[in-house]
Amino acid sequence: MLDDIDRKIINGWQGGFPLTPRPFAEVAQDIGLSEDEAIERIRALREANVISRFGPMFNADALGGAFCLCAMAVPEERWENVVEAVNARIEVAHNYQREHRLNMWFVLASDRAERISEVCAEIEQATGLRVFAFPKLREFFVEFRVSA
Repeated sequence: MLDDIDRKIINGWQGGFPLTPRPFAEVAQDIGLSEDEAIERIRALREANVISRFGPMFNADALGGAFCLCAMAVPEERWENVVEAVNARIEVAHNYQREHRLNMWFVLASDRAERISEVCAEIEQATGLRVFAFPKLREFFVEFRVSA
């Protein structure tokens, strides 16, 4: 169960995190925590799988790289093994399950566009399953935030 402090962390730290020598000390002070307590709270939220990651989101395109939305049809009995194989790739930004024939969706991010097709082929080789790649044709900005 999340307490009020966890909710403040999740709801308040999703944008505008300070780029300072001690950012956790700065944001922790705003909610009445020490720097160490704030870091421990984030660690506990990650370990409990309340949040999947804590870190910056980079625009790979602006840095000369590429993003690609990908999907796979994963048999339920192989789900955990395929998740492990896909998530082992450093290029996988996030991965989620859907109730659809294409039940695994993930985003690849790479420092160069041609690496996307290479990673798709590597995942296919590792899993024996086809990766459907849906490259970005047009960009829309949606500020994604999750409320706790």
